[in-house]
Amino acid sequence: MEDATSTSETTDEKTDEITDRAVIRAGRDFETEYRLSAEEAGEFLVKLGTQLKEGSELTIVDEEWELPFAFGEPIGVEIDYEGVSEEMLEIEIEIPGATDERAPDVV
Repeated sequence: MEDATSTSETTDEKTDEITDRAVIRAGRDFETEYRLSAEEAGEFLVKLGTQLKEGSELTIVDEEWELPFAFGEPIGVEIDYEGVSEEMLEIEIEIPGATDERAPDVV
């Protein structure tokens, strides 16, 4: 039987169930891609924007994994439009990790 305090288990606030999600931590690379409807993509971006506006940490969750991320500034936004042949708009957001570094003292 697994310990309920394991770092890979979290409690789902809506159902109070314990789920076995892998927690993505520093020191590991992770990448995944989704193909969503415009409505689903919009909902995701609104939730992401709300977390960016209201705090200093994002938490992105899927059924199998959870990615908590303390972020810093500035956040980079790149807009790339390709209008030749097959039109495509790409919007990329680069969010740096938070740092606890301070400026040195001047004496």
